[in-house]
Amino acid sequence: MAHKKLIRFEAIKSFPNVFELPQNMEEQWTVFFKNQHPLVLELACGKGEYTIGLARLYPQKNYIGVDIKGNRIWRGALTAIEENLPNVAFLRTPIEGIHQYFTPHTVEAIWITFPDPQLRLSKAKKRLTHPRFLRLYQQVLQPNGIVHLKTDSPDLYYFTKAVINLFDLELLQDYDNLYAEQQLLPEHTIQTHYELLDIAKSNRIHYLAFRLNKPLDVEKDAVLKKLIFEHVAN
Repeated sequence: MAHKKLIRFEAIKSFPNVFELPQNMEEQWTVFFKNQHPLVLELACGKGEYTIGLARLYPQKNYIGVDIKGNRIWRGALTAIEENLPNVAFLRTPIEGIHQYFTPHTVEAIWITFPDPQLRLSKAKKRLTHPRFLRLYQQVLQPNGIVHLKTDSPDLYYFTKAVINLFDLELLQDYDNLYAEQQLLPEHTIQTHYELLDIAKSNRIHYLAFRLNKPLDVEKDAVLKKLIFEHVAN
């Protein structure tokens, strides 16, 4: 397995659609995509199933999968090359650094699909819908930009709802049991490797879409921490 990872790490260095910790990339996305179509990010994209799936559905948008693990990115990047998908790229970087790679307020939407829910109380700040991450997203998202969360973790789902309520963000869609809905958009039905693993064993998929339409008061982070602690205690 370690040998396979090394091979994949080496392979993506030659992939034209993979950028590893690039410098001065902010203005270069239109050069790479050869158009000015809207940019959409998938964060912690893993093998890139959502990035690829969205790109197939909506060729008039450009999709960028972001992850630090190059051996996972390899799969999605290779699929994009094999299928000749010109609206797909992958960015290898920690999520904490995404604001370095995009001109402010140029990203239309962000998808977060089956991230590590970071269940331990001490890890709450690592949840990708924690306000410390949402503030980073606000730097790159267009005004009223949308964040999509798809998860099998009820803990992450309810945590994110608590964040939305606490900061009075605009909730667009809230599905406690996504696949029980009668009418779903095609993008809701894309399945990832981690969804199919059903790690949470929750027998349902949760989905939220919300706008980052307001400043996120740092002082409220302490209130959120208290809410998390009370939830765990109960």
